[in-house]
Amino acid sequence: MTENALTRRDSDNGDGNGEDGGRGVGRMTERGAGVAGGTVLVTSGTGKTGRRVVERLTALGVPVRSGSRTGEVPFDWQDASGWAAALRGVRAAYVAYYPDLAVPGAAEAMVAFGRTAEACGVRRVVLLSGRGEPRAVVAEEALRGAAGTAEVTVVRSAFFAQNFNEGALLDGVLGGEVLFPAGTTAEPFLDLDDLADVVVAALTGDGHAGAVYELTGPRSLTFAEAAEELGRAAGRPVQYVPVTGPAYASMLEEFGVPGPEAGFLAELFVTLLDGHNTATADDVKRVLGREPKDFSVFAREAAGDGAWHG
Repeated sequence: MTENALTRRDSDNGDGNGEDGGRGVGRMTERGAGVAGGTVLVTSGTGKTGRRVVERLTALGVPVRSGSRTGEVPFDWQDASGWAAALRGVRAAYVAYYPDLAVPGAAEAMVAFGRTAEACGVRRVVLLSGRGEPRAVVAEEALRGAAGTAEVTVVRSAFFAQNFNEGALLDGVLGGEVLFPAGTTAEPFLDLDDLADVVVAALTGDGHAGAVYELTGPRSLTFAEAAEELGRAAGRPVQYVPVTGPAYASMLEEFGVPGPEAGFLAELFVTLLDGHNTATADDVKRVLGREPKDFSVFAREAAGDGAWHG
């Protein structure tokens, strides 16, 4: 299951619109000579978050290796044999694990990656994680323990706003019905331009070692409220249709997702959207010195870029 099929994953199949004009990046330029002054490896470098991180680092003049399963820098989370080659000579790395830090085997993968990074002399690692995921915390700690003296920063993200224009929920918006097992729970949707800016700040600046950042948008909306805002921006009716976890798992299976994975994802979404992640956090502002992008702004920008013209 790729990030294109929801939430906080970063896959090698990302596409869609680019960045936000570099807002928040200017403050990072003078700090780029810190620990991460050398080459940066971006795992899943063509995914939603990885692509944005690559764009920002390149704009700052930071040497970047964009790792992906089929790219110039081969990197596959399912094949550890190529990790050392991708990490050799790298000073910092952005880690976006596929398919999710909460899946069985993720902690073991983080141990293996951390040890490889340490052996290759990597000095800074920024890890993408899920907000409010206890099983992901186990993987976070596994990486910290295995990375030796490397500085590790964790960014725990809320639900991506871009799932509605770059992910599996795009078809629902286009069709006028967004089906998802969120009930009436509110979520502080995060714009990925903000996430990428925070990641680049942590990769290129000082003062982030050991930090755990909770990244959210500035306000929480129910999926019904989000659908209403999407419809207003897109100029077409969009409604949210709540479904149960088992029903959503069945839907995923109909789209070709293997049964065990579909069940895991449906259970994960139901767990994450039980209300414990509803509160907003101020870490975007704390790191970047500005407020995160509001969901209505995201919707207007996505509509202006033609996301829902299909």
